[in-house]
Amino acid sequence: MRKAVISLSAFVAVSLALPSFNHVVHEKRDRLPLGWKQHKKLQDSAVLPMRIALAQSNLEKAEEYLLEVSNPDSLNFGKHWTHEQIANKFAPSQESVDSVKYWLTSSGIASERISRSQSLGWLKFDATVKEVENLLKAEYFVYRHETGKPHVSCAKYHLPDNVTRHIDFIMPTVHFDVKIPQAVAKNVEKRAATTTAAVGVPVETHAALGVGDPTSGSLPKKGININIKGIIDELKNCNKRITPNCLRALYRFPPGVTANPKNSYGIVEYTPQAYLQSDLDLFFANFSKNQVQRTPTLASIDGGIPQTTNKGFAFNGESDLDLEYAMALINPQKTTLYQVGDQIEGASFNDFLDALDGSYCAGDDPLQDATYPDPFNVGDPGSYQGPKNCGGFSATKVISTSYGYNEADLTAAYEQRQCNEYMKLGLAGTSFLYSSGDYGVAGNRGRCIDPVTKEYNDGSSGIFNPGFPSTCPYVTAVGATQIKPGASVTEPEEACETVIYSGGGFSNVFPLPSYQASAVKSFFTNNALPYGADRFNNSQQTRGFPDISANGANYVVAVVGNFSLVYGTSASSPVVGAILTLINEARFAAGKGSIGFINPTLYANPGTLNDITTGGNQGCGTPGFSAVTGWDPVTGLGTPNFPKLVAKFLSLP
Repeated sequence: MRKAVISLSAFVAVSLALPSFNHVVHEKRDRLPLGWKQHKKLQDSAVLPMRIALAQSNLEKAEEYLLEVSNPDSLNFGKHWTHEQIANKFAPSQESVDSVKYWLTSSGIASERISRSQSLGWLKFDATVKEVENLLKAEYFVYRHETGKPHVSCAKYHLPDNVTRHIDFIMPTVHFDVKIPQAVAKNVEKRAATTTAAVGVPVETHAALGVGDPTSGSLPKKGININIKGIIDELKNCNKRITPNCLRALYRFPPGVTANPKNSYGIVEYTPQAYLQSDLDLFFANFSKNQVQRTPTLASIDGGIPQTTNKGFAFNGESDLDLEYAMALINPQKTTLYQVGDQIEGASFNDFLDALDGSYCAGDDPLQDATYPDPFNVGDPGSYQGPKNCGGFSATKVISTSYGYNEADLTAAYEQRQCNEYMKLGLAGTSFLYSSGDYGVAGNRGRCIDPVTKEYNDGSSGIFNPGFPSTCPYVTAVGATQIKPGASVTEPEEACETVIYSGGGFSNVFPLPSYQASAVKSFFTNNALPYGADRFNNSQQTRGFPDISANGANYVVAVVGNFSLVYGTSASSPVVGAILTLINEARFAAGKGSIGFINPTLYANPGTLNDITTGGNQGCGTPGFSAVTGWDPVTGLGTPNFPKLVAKFLSLP
């Protein structure tokens, strides 16, 4: 009897010594990604490599910090931060580190088993399934893809309510990190219905990795092949054939004459998209003669090369378009080509950002981002077997990307995490541009969202489908215009309604940034919209896009040895990027720094742009929105007026 009393006393003492945690659901997966099924319970003795993403500090002040260096009325305009300042400001707090470690050690994970990543943003430890299930109040299973690939995951997991604010997410948990070969993934997509990420699950496995796929809806659209001899007097035919001189006349900017070593312009391409040097030379021979045999400066990321294995508009149209116009318009300034991903894995936007910021690497979502060295294609000549590029690449002063996703393709957490990285690049002085899409209020490939099933439909009805990263408030989203049929190059343009329609609308994820609030309020106040909340987010509390536009129709592009007409916001973004690069050139010549994040200056000075007031962006069985006086979700604030823009930016510190 006495022994029993002693044992009970000891048990009570130990129980009182252990802290009590009130657990709450931290992440939950309501459905499985495409092609996966639950297979069997995972053995208790299996060991899992756990990674905890610590919450970054000061993100609630991110917009404030960015506006401090980008608001034209700020005394600190242009005083961009160093990468060290940025890393220190947003590093997880010591309180977060201590709180999470205390929870782990109190739950039986010895301190010597816990390590911190070099980037300081992650805690790592190995644990058995039984330990992890007790720790996270979760249940782990083996899941099997229809290709036969296995994966370990849980449907949801819990954290103590006093710890949850210190953790972004934990892996492995609800996320899927088995790489499915791209060819297999595409076949799966064709066989199954596709759903949106409204409940926090990506639409399709590796949605992010499909960005460079030849069937991607974000790539430019091809028109007819043309005879170059008929357009040498190009300024008379700009309403039918856009050339570099047409763009100079439209937006009143001169040819480049200097190449300041402090200045730089980057174009991002995702393998298998690639340029052909013979196409660049053909284009330059006709429109920029002293650039024949010029090549962009290659920054190869994760084995990225301008592949020549596959040729055709579907593989070369995007890169040829981007580089021919970017290089010609800023000549003699050099253009950097960020070629991202090998020919097997491909790459996502996160893989590119990893190369610019090593601290960002450890937080990739393996469901969406590429894995290097490629563990599934060892020995394949197209497979990159080197280490993943984490940091080591410098961001150019302007970066243009002519690719995009549907906002509904990816989870809100994934998008928010990436958006914060664009904020950091803006703090460092980089202007980051994204094309806004080519399907009006619909998403890539003209898809809209069924209001009942949340699946993508054929685009003839449904909820508007905004694009990402255009909806991120820390990038500049670029829409498309066109010269009116029969009009001259000096007359006002209209929203693009030839082959493509300028992507635009309102985010379902990101709140309305302060720099845009007045413009969005004015749009809703002054325009009676025929649609309600059943069609789009009309709360007037979310980010609107695009911010700015440029011509996106009838571009003369050399592709695989022929001149073709090309259409898309894929053309608009690199043109705006070239104009910003010329503005930076002027600022550097005046002893000033780069313009960095331009949105606050644009919205505070809409008169520096050519307002577009006609045209629309139809989609989802509707006329979409209309271009109106002031900002609108079709062409944004309008097109560049170079003399006014350069004067404004030269007047700033």
